[in-house]
Amino acid sequence: MFSTPMTELVGCTYPIIQAGMAGGPTTPELVAAVSEAGGLGTVGAGYLSPEQIKRAIKDVRRLTERPFAVNLFTPESFGPPGETAACMNEWLNRYRERFKLAPGTMPAKFQETFEEQLQVILDERVPVFSFTFGIPSPEHIGKLKSEGIKLIGTATTVREALALEAAGIDLIVAQGSEAGGHRGTFLGRYEDGLVGTMALVPQIVAQVRTPVIASGGIMDGSGIVASLALGASGVQMGTAFLTCDESGAHEQHKRAILQSGEEDTTVTVAFSGKAARGIKNEFISDMKQYSGPIPEYPIQNKLTQDIRKAATNENNPQYMSLWAGQALRLNRSRSASKLIGELMSEAAGTLQRLSQYRKE
Repeated sequence: MFSTPMTELVGCTYPIIQAGMAGGPTTPELVAAVSEAGGLGTVGAGYLSPEQIKRAIKDVRRLTERPFAVNLFTPESFGPPGETAACMNEWLNRYRERFKLAPGTMPAKFQETFEEQLQVILDERVPVFSFTFGIPSPEHIGKLKSEGIKLIGTATTVREALALEAAGIDLIVAQGSEAGGHRGTFLGRYEDGLVGTMALVPQIVAQVRTPVIASGGIMDGSGIVASLALGASGVQMGTAFLTCDESGAHEQHKRAILQSGEEDTTVTVAFSGKAARGIKNEFISDMKQYSGPIPEYPIQNKLTQDIRKAATNENNPQYMSLWAGQALRLNRSRSASKLIGELMSEAAGTLQRLSQYRKE
């Protein structure tokens, strides 16, 4: 009933992809549980070193023989840290004082090397590689395809979807503005890419031949059916999996999601320098008082790292990046396997209810 071009391409039973959320939520246990239950689990490896990525892949394979994906951040050019970063570091010292941290210094390294991360994907012949923040080079795409690896890219506009299709990407995630976490916009301003899922998906479907995956605000079976009705071949869900038993999200993060509603999220650049949707807290509010420019990603992301880590260690959600989508009121706590079972049961029920409208 739910066989689609997506399920045929990546070898999963149900048209559900667990989003590759970097920073800890996508434990090997979560990834494997999703794949075992018939979806496509994804390792969020954007912040992982090559050694950590290899270990995560090994751990997932120890738990499942089903296909899974690994997600990385496409590298973006950024200038050397200058006065903007120095001023920000000085401002951030006020938060470091609260957590009894040493004054900030300028990091020698701001992110992992994409080429080294990608080499692990190639060496391990991961079944599916997904990416965001841009498009890998033609050389990288060629190497991945030569290994039979399926590619999934992220688009927030039709223009980006067309660019992904022209690059030969196998599946396109249409990331609506409701989605939690970082925005995948790579052509133009992120403000122009804040198109709602229901408006974005059918417009992309109408312009490309590549199978489209709906993402953003999809939390239950009716959302899956609605996405398929809009022309999508499947859905990508992130926030829905954050409160699963196997999720590596901090307990304060899970609690914040379960206690929040649709008015409680915002799109901010305060934590990382890149627009991302998360639950409002003191850090986001206080950073609005900063009068200077916020350093670009990944510089700001690195500068705030010690503060976020300290907040995590002290169970203080007011200074943690609590990424979440707008439909978080629909979150539930249960195992990933049970969640997927419920989602597909709800989808079948939705189709059954809709069948009464068929013309006799």
